Amino acid sequence: MTFSIAAWDPSPAGPEWGVAVASKFLAVGSLVPWARANAGAIATQAFAKLTYGSEGLERLGRGDDADAVVRALTEADEGRAQRQLGVVDARGRAATFTGEECMDWAGGRAGDGYCCQGNILAGPEVVDAMASAFESTGGDLATRLVRAVEAGDDAGGDRRGRQSAALLVVREAGGYLGETDRVLDLRVDDHGHPVRELTRLLDLHRLYFPRPETLDFVPLDEALAEEVGALLEARGYPVGTGGRDATLRDALFAYMGTENLEERWTDDPAIERVVLEHLRRPKT
Repeated sequence: MTFSIAAWDPSPAGPEWGVAVASKFLAVGSLVPWARANAGAIATQAFAKLTYGSEGLERLGRGDDADAVVRALTEADEGRAQRQLGVVDARGRAATFTGEECMDWAGGRAGDGYCCQGNILAGPEVVDAMASAFESTGGDLATRLVRAVEAGDDAGGDRRGRQSAALLVVREAGGYLGETDRVLDLRVDDHGHPVRELTRLLDLHRLYFPRPETLDFVPLDEALAEEVGALLEARGYPVGTGGRDATLRDALFAYMGTENLEERWTDDPAIERVVLEHLRRPKT
């Protein structure tokens, strides 16, 4: 009752693994996507067996490849005829499985570093569109995963309709302040256009949790410091007149914390360009 893609990106900045999924099913993100840094990613769906996720990640973490994990999980499962599974391992090898009793249209496609699968779909064109979009889209893994589910949705998606979507991406120390591997974990649990809403949430995530390589710092010279000070005061963050440099940074730090922009902070005498643009927008 779902279409999904599991994939990896062997980026020199740190390899990532992830899953994107959409379905006419409430809160699909709570069931289908599983991923662990340096292990792999798994999508378990149809009559989803959730232990495929936990047990599969344990096997991937021990070094099993994707084909071996799919075989081990499905051969031990008497209900495999109604299951669907996609696995990408630590080295980007991919495998997909569709049980013979999954509801039409059901099937999958594996490629270099990814696998797409779905059941109760409009037709095979859904997974074909997903695969083509993933292969042809540039950018980071999250961008490519969301583009794939957008393409699947545009091709007909789940033929029963739309309800939820989710995106999970992991990278070693990629989570908030580097304390977990969850680069992002976005879920649209119940929405008339869940894939469209997922794209909106991804844009917000990029605002609040930027990738370090995307940050662009502008030196706070005298003229810009005066402008920033005036903008901060207009928003209720007074700078004052004594010890202006230190006070300006205190006000800027308070503003960025309130707006959840702290991951764009620098201890250098500079302001990140997106923060500056955020300050310059007219108050609403």
